[in-house]
Amino acid sequence: MSRKGNKLLNIPHGVNVVINPGLVQIKSTTGSLDVLYPSKMIKVENIDNKIKVSRLNEEKQTRMFHGTINSNINNAIIGLSKGYVKKLKIVGVGYKANVSGNKLNLAIGFSHPVVFDIPPGIKVICPTPTEIIIEGYDKIIVGEFAANVRATRKPEPYNGKGIMYSDEVIIRKVGKTAEGAGTTAGGAKK
Repeated sequence: MSRKGNKLLNIPHGVNVVINPGLVQIKSTTGSLDVLYPSKMIKVENIDNKIKVSRLNEEKQTRMFHGTINSNINNAIIGLSKGYVKKLKIVGVGYKANVSGNKLNLAIGFSHPVVFDIPPGIKVICPTPTEIIIEGYDKIIVGEFAANVRATRKPEPYNGKGIMYSDEVIIRKVGKTAEGAGTTAGGAKK
């Protein structure tokens, strides 16, 4: 039995859910999201303002889809009611970010500025030059945009410079000179 798949999903106030064969449409004042599902394997129904996802058979592929479809519907409901936020911080001398119009500009130690087009449905804020806040109602787009920004200059373990999530912990490494101080190349003491 899938614990994720059997979980009943509450529909909060202000969110409208329309269930069609093979498609669940979730709408609110912030936007709308569609969740596709295989209607020959999975059954989605609205019972007393709660979404129930159930399997129509016990095949392996159906069991795999059961929890995934439930989680995708839950992510869409949460996104349209509360929204998703990813916070990034930039560490490094001269590293900074700013938003101008529909573009995120990064100065992160390259010979050229790195420019990202902000996708529709996402709001990007830079309260300080070293902070980036990404907000949106689609969990996939928010997470993917944050991951792409982070991938341009991943945090490196020696100096700790780069773009990282605000709650991310970077395990620092000791440099070569500090680690081998006091020994020669053969390992004998000086």
